[in-house]
Amino acid sequence: MHTSPSPMQNNLLAALPAAEFASLSVGLELISMAVGDVLYEAGVRQQFVYFPTSAVVSQLYVLEDGVSAEIAAVGHEGVVGISLFMGGDTTPNRAVVQSAGFAYRLKGQLLKVEFDRAGPLLRVLLRYTQALITQMTQTAICNLHHTVEQQLCRWLLLSLDRLSSDAVNITQQRIANVLGVRRERVTEAAGNLQRAGLICYSRGAIVVLDRPGLEKVVCECYVVIQKEFTRLLSSIPFQ
Repeated sequence: MHTSPSPMQNNLLAALPAAEFASLSVGLELISMAVGDVLYEAGVRQQFVYFPTSAVVSQLYVLEDGVSAEIAAVGHEGVVGISLFMGGDTTPNRAVVQSAGFAYRLKGQLLKVEFDRAGPLLRVLLRYTQALITQMTQTAICNLHHTVEQQLCRWLLLSLDRLSSDAVNITQQRIANVLGVRRERVTEAAGNLQRAGLICYSRGAIVVLDRPGLEKVVCECYVVIQKEFTRLLSSIPFQ
């Protein structure tokens, strides 16, 4: 049974006190997101921020030769478009929908008005930004020092944290693009995890069969990211 979309399914919106949410909610627009939708391109002025509820958005850094790698994933725990309230308006990465679903869109100017009040919204967004920076830096370290198999485990677990099922619909080529490696290395890593009974991989989908087992073999990067999100966002003081 599918749950109807609600702004309260986004953790940041749900964390706001009632009065602040009411002020913001008049500008929220529910949108449907399809896999591959581009929310913004590198260097292009951003007009909106997006609060996902069931969609997952991948933030990718793309080199001049077309090679890309994911620097962060955003789901119901966060917001896409931090440059708008951090003062940059543009960013050198692009945002692409990784998993289809819903999100609430808000005009950047409306967000800035509320952000500049220096109230609860500002504290929520700054805490989220610190957690997001942790994810970005830990991902960079992981890509440099850990095996493709460990990177795949980290990516799968972070994806599951943002989805309502144990399945991730994605092709090997898209995983390769996300991790910034060759497709053959993804095939090898996925094969190892499948033979270990941790996942079941079929064309275009990965089903996690043993999440506790996956958590045992993943590198420490996943735990660092998870703990920082929990520490910063589980309880936000508004006084």
